[in-house]
Amino acid sequence: MRAQVLLCPTITAYGRLYCAPRRLHRYNSSSSSSQFLNLNLSRFSGALFFHMESGTGSSGKRGMVENLKRYGVISSKRVAQVMEALDRGLFVPVGSSAYVDTPVPIGYNATISAPHMHATCLQLLEDKLHPGMRALDVGSGTGYLTGCFALMVGAEGRVVGVDHIPELVDMSIKNIEKSVAASFLKKGSLSLHVGDGRKGWQEFAPYDAIHVGAAASEIPQPLLDQLKPGGRMVIPLGTYFQELKVIDKNEDGSIKVHTETSVRYVPLTSRVEQLGGF
Repeated sequence: MRAQVLLCPTITAYGRLYCAPRRLHRYNSSSSSSQFLNLNLSRFSGALFFHMESGTGSSGKRGMVENLKRYGVISSKRVAQVMEALDRGLFVPVGSSAYVDTPVPIGYNATISAPHMHATCLQLLEDKLHPGMRALDVGSGTGYLTGCFALMVGAEGRVVGVDHIPELVDMSIKNIEKSVAASFLKKGSLSLHVGDGRKGWQEFAPYDAIHVGAAASEIPQPLLDQLKPGGRMVIPLGTYFQELKVIDKNEDGSIKVHTETSVRYVPLTSRVEQLGGF
């Protein structure tokens, strides 16, 4: 077994290493490199990443959100309201720990991201998810974050989810139909499509917000082209060592990029490569 090395502050939870949310990072003012933070959260009663699951249904999602707020991952009232309104339990496989802060396998060599990553991306995109705005979710998986976007932009907005696994798209539609976001799907302001997310979804471009749920080796040009001037994209970049990048497109078409935190995502690749060996 190869040793796992993460060049970021880490948290040990469930026997694995995870990059800590940015708000939990500690920096050494005398050095340009961050100090490694390796917490065994089993020692902390009620701590994030360990005691996240406090029940099922409404009690479970409420406890999940409260813990994310308590540890500074969620500071936005809108994000808290949306994550509590849309039940994550509807978007994970039956028997999975829906409200624990860890990624969950959803089949087809894919996962649904941990709640703290969903919260982080929602907060980074919040200003581009006002009523009437347009959002694109690349690698939409089981549809959870896509549904959150729909709740934020409302019926007057437009949300598009794209995934290249047909079974996941079918699953996401069924999941959303059971959720509070069902009306947006029925009215057509929310749609989910089978396609290569690296090419975006030109039909409803340009988008105020673009979220990419898998790590790319470089920023796909079609996504930059479909990002509206004044819009924002959140995308993990890298292969083994990955960083969550925030890309803002200026009104003149130029872009500004900054790094939010170190992350670990499945790769953004072709359907054939993703399913290899599955």
